[in-house]
Formats: sequence, structure tokens, C-alpha cells
Amino acid sequence: MESSEPGSSMIYTGVASGGMLPPGLTEEEAEEIQVELTKVEDEIQTLKQVLMAKERHATELKRRLGIGPLSEIKQNFTKGWHEVQCSNAYLTASATFEEIGRSDAYKRTQETLSQAGHVTSAAFNSMGSAIRNRFGEMRNSPSFKSFEDKVENMKYKVMGQSNGESDHSPTSNNAPF
Repeated sequence: MESSEPGSSMIYTGVASGGMLPPGLTEEEAEEIQVELTKVEDEIQTLKQVLMAKERHATELKRRLGIGPLSEIKQNFTKGWHEVQCSNAYLTASATFEEIGRSDAYKRTQETLSQAGHVTSAAFNSMGSAIRNRFGEMRNSPSFKSFEDKVENMKYKVMGQSNGESDHSPTSNNAPF
């Protein structure tokens, strides 16, 4: 079916020129419906124009009040969050969480996890102390002292030769590198 522009007084040519009519409709009924459709389309076009004018006016008023896009987003977010907090789902969930928080099972679980945390913390502390002590013992061992002396002598030889010093090891300098 061909049609004219919405809002014009011309009728759809398919119906007006004797084109295919839907079953059960006379040509007069089809023309009446076509006229009514044209009126409704005109009203829709008018309402769209009015809406656009109202939106422009609202934008101008907001601009004059100093309401920018960011403050509008913030206001919308605050309003939305308030609506969420007032919703039945949120209130029901909050009440359920409060009941769970007051339950004996929750309290026992919380105590158990707290005790497990303390035990784990104590275990890591004692393990750290044991490792620290073991490294201290290892550093004082004869093997480590021998290794430390060898590294110190090598350091002296490399550093001493590069500084133009003689090729003998230090006798009084026992500080590690």
C-alpha cells in the first residue's frame, strides 16, 4: 500500500483507489478508518512537537538554575538508590541478613573463624621465628664462616688489584662485604 506523508489530508491510495480491502470491510469503512488514522498521526506529530518544546524549555530552566549534566546524574543516582532502599526486595533482604546475623549458627561460625585466624597467625609467627633462628645458627656455623672468609678474600683480591693495592689478604678487617 502506498501512503502519503503523515499529517496530510490525502488518503492511502491503495484503499481509496479500490485496491485490496481487508476481508469484512467496505470501502466506506476503510475510508473512515483512513481519515481517523490520519487524524491520529496528526495528533502524534503535534504531541512530538509539544514534547520537544517542553524538553527544550526544561533544559533552559535547568541551565538557568545551574543544574548541569553531572549534578543531574548525581541526583538521579541518589534518587535511584533511595528507591532501591525503599523497595520490598531490599527491605526483605536486609531483614533476612539481620536475622542471620543474630542466629546462633552465624555466631558460632564467626567464633570458629576468629579462632582459626588466631591459630593461623600464631603458627606463622612461630614459623617465622624458627626460620630466623635457623638462619642465625647457620650463619654462626663453621661452614658458613669458611664460605664467608673465602668470599671476603676474593673481594679483597678483586677490589685490591683494581685499586692498585698489593695481593695480600687483610688481617684486621673482618667485616663482611
